Amino acid sequence: MNPTTSDKNNMKYPVWMFHDSPLDIFKYAARHRLRMAKKVVTRTYKASICNHSQVKDDLDALGHAASKLWNVGRWTVSRVWDEIGYIPEAEELTSYLKTHERYDDLHSQSSQRVLQELAEAFHSWYGKRKNGDDRANPPGYRKHGDDHPRSSVTFKAAGFKHDAKNNRIRLSKGDNTKDYWTDFALCEYQTRPDVDLSAVESIQQVRAVWTGDEWELHFVCKQAITVADSPGDKTVGIDLGICTFAALAFEDETCELYPLGCLKEDGYYFGKRIARCNDSSSAQVERLHQKWSNRRTHYFHTLAKHIAERCVEKNVGLIAIGDLNGIRGDEDGEVKDWGPHGNLDLHGWAFDRFTNILTYKAEMQGIDVEPVNERGTSKTCSCCGQEKESNRVERGLYVCDGCELVANADVNGAENIRQVPLSPSDDTSADRSNGWLAQPSTHLFDKSTGGFHPQEQVVS
Repeated sequence: MNPTTSDKNNMKYPVWMFHDSPLDIFKYAARHRLRMAKKVVTRTYKASICNHSQVKDDLDALGHAASKLWNVGRWTVSRVWDEIGYIPEAEELTSYLKTHERYDDLHSQSSQRVLQELAEAFHSWYGKRKNGDDRANPPGYRKHGDDHPRSSVTFKAAGFKHDAKNNRIRLSKGDNTKDYWTDFALCEYQTRPDVDLSAVESIQQVRAVWTGDEWELHFVCKQAITVADSPGDKTVGIDLGICTFAALAFEDETCELYPLGCLKEDGYYFGKRIARCNDSSSAQVERLHQKWSNRRTHYFHTLAKHIAERCVEKNVGLIAIGDLNGIRGDEDGEVKDWGPHGNLDLHGWAFDRFTNILTYKAEMQGIDVEPVNERGTSKTCSCCGQEKESNRVERGLYVCDGCELVANADVNGAENIRQVPLSPSDDTSADRSNGWLAQPSTHLFDKSTGGFHPQEQVVS
C-alpha cells in the first residue's frame, strides 16, 4: 500500500485507498510512526444470503407487503393533496394508516419506514415543483401489470435479532404474514472477508433489498474506525457549481478547477438512449438508468477521494464547502430563474450527495468538513470585501472595481468560502498576494485511467 503523490519521499502523511481495511491502515501507520485516532462512524455493509432458496418466499411476501402499503399510502396522500393541497407528514400518515389492514402485513417499525420514505418522496417532489421544475413527477404506485413488485424492507432494532457468531439474522414478519406468532425469516448471510459484523459498535438497521435477481441484506452499522490525526491546520474552500463542479482555493495560494464535462457527456448520451426506448418502464430503460447512476456515483467517489488526497498533501485539516441549500431562491425567498438550461442542471445537481461522500472520505484522513452558507460569496471580492453583483463580469471572470482584483469567478467564491470559518486572528488573506486567484489549474477526469489529472496530462 503505497502513498500516491508526485513526491513520495517528502510526503508527510499517507494517502490510502478508501477501501483499505483498518488493519492495513494501522500497519501502515505503525511503520511510518503516524499518530492515529478512534472515531465512530456509520457504515453500510452488503451481504449475500446463503440460504436464499429457503427464505425467498418469506422475503417475497414481505417485499410485496411493503409495495401494497406504499400504494395505500400513495393513494391516501394523493387524495389529501387533491382535496386541500397539503402533503401529510410521515407521523400524520402513520397515525392515520395504523389501523389499516395492510399496516400489519409488516413489523410496525418496517411499516413506519415505508410511510416515512413515501412522505420524503412527496416532499422532495413538491420542493422541486415549488422551485420551478415542471418535469418533476410525484412518486408513483409500485406495480407492474397486476403484480406488486418486491420493495425493499427496512428492519429497525426491534424488528431483527442478530447472531454474529453464526452469521445469521432473524427478521420479523407482520402479524398478517405469520403462520403462527413466533414465525420469522431466518437468513444465513455472508459478507466480504474483511468485514466482521461482530466487531461493530451496533447494528442500527437491516434492509432486505431486491436486486432484480435475488435478495441481499444491507447492514447499517455504527463502527469505531482508526483514522489518521489531522494532516495539519491549513484550510481549503470549495465552491460547487454547474459548469465547474468544484473550485478549490487552498491556503498556500494555489487553486484548482474540476469541470463537469464528463457528467454532462454522460447526460447527453444516456438521455438520447433512453429517449429512443418505446416503453419508459422497460427493463432496458431501467438498465440504462442504473448504468448512468453508477457512472455518476463512480465520478463522485473518485473526485472526493482525489480532493481528500490533495488536502493531505497540502496539510489541510479543515475543508469549508459551500452549503447550497436555498441556492434556488433569491434573498427574498422567491424562486430564482437560472434560465432553461440552468434550471435543468440545477435540479439535477447532486451537491448534498457529493458533500456526504467527501465528508466520509475526509474523515478517514482526519480532516473536518464544515458546510458554509455561500450566499453572497460569488459577488463579494475575496481581497477587499466589496460586495457588488456587477463585479462578476461573466460566469468565469470576476473584476473588482474597488481594489482592481482580477480573478477566476469560481476561485474567488471558493476563497470567500475558505475564509468564513476563520477567526480574524487566523485569517491571513490580507497578507497574501492575489495573482494566483486568476490562474487556477484545471483537472479533468481521465476515463482511460479512472482518475483526475491536470489538463495537459489527460489523454484525449
